[in-house]
Amino acid sequence: MTELPDGPAGAVPEDLSTVAPRLRDLRRRSGLTLETAARLVGLSPAHLSRLETNQRQPSLPMLLALARTYGTTVSDLLGETAAERDPVVRAGRTEPSEAGGWTYWTVGGAGRAMQALQVHVPQRAQGDLVRVHPGEEWLYVLEGRLRLTLGAAVHVLDPGDAAHFDSLTPHRIAAAAPGGVVLLFVHTLLQSGAAELCLGDDARRRGL
Repeated sequence: MTELPDGPAGAVPEDLSTVAPRLRDLRRRSGLTLETAARLVGLSPAHLSRLETNQRQPSLPMLLALARTYGTTVSDLLGETAAERDPVVRAGRTEPSEAGGWTYWTVGGAGRAMQALQVHVPQRAQGDLVRVHPGEEWLYVLEGRLRLTLGAAVHVLDPGDAAHFDSLTPHRIAAAAPGGVVLLFVHTLLQSGAAELCLGDDARRRGL
């Protein structure tokens, strides 16, 4: 599994200052050791430990991987409040957040089996990041052009184009235009209550 890059070492910006203790708390509540959680996310135990002790700033792709592993959302990791089980997300209530050069807006409800985001990826932002993890992802391009690498295949998506793929396929997301790309991004969570209803307790033990 390819390890995810993070932001520079040093002080974490104020809007990410609560992430470290929440990461540690969520991992412990999930019953995962540091070594097991690090393997699921694609990090070394030392790297994850630095995130949990506020010595490193996670990027948005890393936050997505951590949220998926702990069965929660990026909004929850950041301590953002969201209406529980509210089926409607009003445009005026979504505030942009930034991590690792990516800007994102939460456009899905809390406590669900998947997370929905609107994401702006600037050109050359983490263009070499390759991710591999359990689950599924769905992308829909709103503005700009997206270069999506799935395994050895490279696809260029224009506005209105979409992609739906198994996240175990090595994949890379990058902007293919100077202004970056804006897309809708939906991914499944690994440890959600809804998933357990469908997959059973055995799925949790197998890490699905």
